[in-house]
Amino acid sequence: MFTFLVTQSLRNRVLVLAIAIIMMGYGAFTGLRLPVDVFPDLNRPTVTIMTEAEGLAPPEVEKLVSYPIETQMNGLPGVERVRSVSGVGLSIIYVEFDWGTDIYRNRQQIAEKLTLVSAQLPEGVVPQMGPISSIMGQIMLVAMTAPEGVSPMELREAADFIVRPRLLTIPGVAQVIPIGGEVRQFRIAPDTAAMRALGVTLEEVEAAITAFGGNTGGGFTDQYAREFLIRNIGSTLSLEDLKKVVVKSDGRQSILLHQVAEVGFGARLKRGEAGYMGQSAVIVSVEKQPDVDTVKLTREVEAALAEITAALPAGIKADNVLFRQSDFIETSVKNVQTVLVEAIVVVAIVLFAFLLNTRTTFISLTAIPVSILVTAIVFQILGLSINTMTLGGLAIAIGELVDDAVVDVENIFRRMRENREAGNPRSTFEVVVSASQEVRSGIVYATMIIVLVFVPLFALSGIEGRLFAPLGQAYIISILVSLLVSITLTPVMAYYLLPGLKRLDEHEGWLVRKLKQGNRAALAVVFNWQRSLMALSVAAVLAAAGAALLLPRAFLPPFNEGTFTISMLFNPGISLAESHRVGLIAEKLILEVPEVRAVGRRTGRAELDEHAEGVHSSEIEVDLEPSDRTKNEIVADIRSRLALLPVAVNVGQPISHRLDHMLSGVRAQLALKVYGPDIDTLRSVAEGLRADIAGIDGIVDLQVEKQVRIPQLEIRVDYDRAALYGIQPAAITEALERLSNGRVVSRLVDGARSYDVVMRLPDESRTTQALGDLLIETPSGWVPVRELAEITETDGPNQILRENGSRRIIVLANTDGQVDMAAVVAQIRAILSKADLPEGYTASLEGTFQAQEEASRTIALLSLISLGMVFAILYSRYKSAVCALIIMGSVPLALIGSVAALWIAGQPLSVASMIGFITLTGIAARNGILKISHYINLALHEGMPFGPDLIIRGSLERLTPVLMTALSAGVALIPLMIGADAPGKEILSPVAITIFGGLISSTLLDTFLTPVLFLRYGRKSVDRLVEAERAKQSDAPLTGAALQTF
Repeated sequence: MFTFLVTQSLRNRVLVLAIAIIMMGYGAFTGLRLPVDVFPDLNRPTVTIMTEAEGLAPPEVEKLVSYPIETQMNGLPGVERVRSVSGVGLSIIYVEFDWGTDIYRNRQQIAEKLTLVSAQLPEGVVPQMGPISSIMGQIMLVAMTAPEGVSPMELREAADFIVRPRLLTIPGVAQVIPIGGEVRQFRIAPDTAAMRALGVTLEEVEAAITAFGGNTGGGFTDQYAREFLIRNIGSTLSLEDLKKVVVKSDGRQSILLHQVAEVGFGARLKRGEAGYMGQSAVIVSVEKQPDVDTVKLTREVEAALAEITAALPAGIKADNVLFRQSDFIETSVKNVQTVLVEAIVVVAIVLFAFLLNTRTTFISLTAIPVSILVTAIVFQILGLSINTMTLGGLAIAIGELVDDAVVDVENIFRRMRENREAGNPRSTFEVVVSASQEVRSGIVYATMIIVLVFVPLFALSGIEGRLFAPLGQAYIISILVSLLVSITLTPVMAYYLLPGLKRLDEHEGWLVRKLKQGNRAALAVVFNWQRSLMALSVAAVLAAAGAALLLPRAFLPPFNEGTFTISMLFNPGISLAESHRVGLIAEKLILEVPEVRAVGRRTGRAELDEHAEGVHSSEIEVDLEPSDRTKNEIVADIRSRLALLPVAVNVGQPISHRLDHMLSGVRAQLALKVYGPDIDTLRSVAEGLRADIAGIDGIVDLQVEKQVRIPQLEIRVDYDRAALYGIQPAAITEALERLSNGRVVSRLVDGARSYDVVMRLPDESRTTQALGDLLIETPSGWVPVRELAEITETDGPNQILRENGSRRIIVLANTDGQVDMAAVVAQIRAILSKADLPEGYTASLEGTFQAQEEASRTIALLSLISLGMVFAILYSRYKSAVCALIIMGSVPLALIGSVAALWIAGQPLSVASMIGFITLTGIAARNGILKISHYINLALHEGMPFGPDLIIRGSLERLTPVLMTALSAGVALIPLMIGADAPGKEILSPVAITIFGGLISSTLLDTFLTPVLFLRYGRKSVDRLVEAERAKQSDAPLTGAALQTF
């Protein structure tokens, strides 16, 4: 088939060149339009169910709302984990599904279950599914600020009614969540003493307000030969009109609303606040839908914000960008694109140094742009995006894209020179076809092996599979395209460009001659020290394997996002106002750090947010300027400044935080989860474990999840007294709910704006003393609450967290980045195994390390299968187990340099470095295939007897392509290794370091060890192959068989 492709390409040369140019043009056009993102799609199918149950305490929320919904969700097919948070007046349930499930089908199943469970929930409580968003969904945080004269209500109105609706119209925006400021309400505070004096009941007040401000229709009327539409207008936004609403009338005298209640504007009860640069503000979070181009969407959002800001009232700004995910994306992609360009330049220098010929270098280099641009077309067909992983796959492959073309061009060049020296007995067409055919087999089999060793990568499950599979796809696609280029385009270009060369008569360049002289002398020496070389190689491989086991382990290298996300926790029970006040102090402290460009803070929870954070919790986003100080030094500086405040601090980065949250459900690297029925016991067990873990070196940000008791005011109905006054207990609790918690009794609409009308006691009437004095209407008259119920100040849980049907609490921790994660995990597991937990309580350790452990097991197991398949392919080719094993012997040689490179660079053994090992297997095997195929071809086609002369000649003739391919693959990785902590390079740098180190050791040792092993063990295999081919040749007159080329 491949011979057919070569010959047909040469016969249709102009067509091949035209197709190549068209494909490059279309590839460039497609590449510019591919979606750009920071990472591939990492979204685990998760559905969030939010249920507002205003006024209910966490135990009631858990019992009445969370538990019934959880129970229904646990039975759904494909559910991996159900987590719930029962907070003050809020239940949030996270239903996590298997990676392979369809999110739309999952949501449909949940919607069906919610219709079943709605009958079990309290009246008026309606669960809602959150929108489909991405884990990397929070693309922007924008701070809205206003000058002195603008009230928090006016600022929030601008966010709710101007900014949010406009941003939601942009295609790709999933949700816009404002936090901070004050939401305006019409507040009616009943005066129970006045109501008693005037004989007005609570129901009469509520009925009067409910009917206020509504418009009705009056149908049509015909007059003056025209049709008129009748509108009955009752709506108004005037407080004066609301005050004059008649509550009760006996025909002689009317009782107006302002006589029995205080009427005014009030702020909606809020559970969240925001700050920017040390001042109160409104922060708007913009979230995107999955599979949307982040960079393009960010530009559209910024353009919309610029328009909005220009139209806002004087002084209000809506374009203070606090966090912009596309900054990290653009920097990462730009860094990797720069690496691609640098790699091409370096490869060109290497090729020219060996070939000393611009035309051969040009033909070889053509494979890079053609392969990359055709890969872009395949990306579009497969629905892949441009991200750091797909670009990384291309960056790692750059040096190898020229390999097939280099081997082909070098052989065509050599055969053309030999043909000219012999007086041109054969045509250029024949020379090109035969020279291409000579190396074709080795190239095809080497490419097959490279593809095969990547199989383990596609079997990785979970986040690591989602992260690294696109790297493998990009790598394999580009390598396969380069194979196609070397079979079609390279021979055509060689046909046009090489025959006219004057230099064909000249011999090799100075560098190649010197290398061959050195290689010849070295081989003569090592042939006399065969056993010593073999023993030395085995010892080096064993030492490297031992050193690999001692390398520190990590899941992924730390990112360098240029921003920090700081979680700041007070002790629960703190008021929102106090939490906000101290939060502003924290912002000012952080602003003192020289590298800090901007600081924004969100305290508590926004009305639409899917995270049930209490008012004791703050999340601070810190935008940094480039600096000479390292990331760890800046983090230490921030931690030391915040140590002045009574808070627990956890410093992370936005994207890293989200990855941690998806893996373990919390925003920390390590999560020790304790399960059990009683909250107080859970907390004491967790505190004990925290104290034990605190002694482990390298642990930072160690804290127990803030599930503690907070002050509560308990009003317990006395059934005997209720019976004495003739009132039902339910009527007492309902009246208290109406007055104390408040109730939305009407909604006033003004164009696009709507305002709630709320009936609720003023804050000063909701204290322990005032609630005791509150009058409630009974059949026996108006009675103070303290006569009907016992009022006590007590405490209760601030929130209750559940997972998979059981209550749980978490001990959170991060590592300082300097210690081995595996060692820390082992110490924590040792502590857990010795821990004496109460009956009915269990503990488990989760976090990013689980993904690393699972990935390591999968890669190790599948690598064995993959190596078995490589052996089978090589055996089918050479019909010799010895030849197959000699070629595969270069794989462990690569381990020596890889482990040494990781030690020198101070890199841990991560999933990224394991992928480096996988890539290396294919590259290392290629060198062995090229050499051994050539040894066999020399014996077969040129009749050389087996011995040192054959091995030396074969090694020298293959030295140039082997060194060129290895050097171009290795040197192309240098740009990735320089500035390893630059955004976009963090994950790819360990891959590059592993491959680079392995290439050095495998190429150097392979130069001597493969010839020695082949000389020592290959005679029988070569003799058998030669005899078999000669036997076929003797039958040639009958069968027409030609000598096979290996």
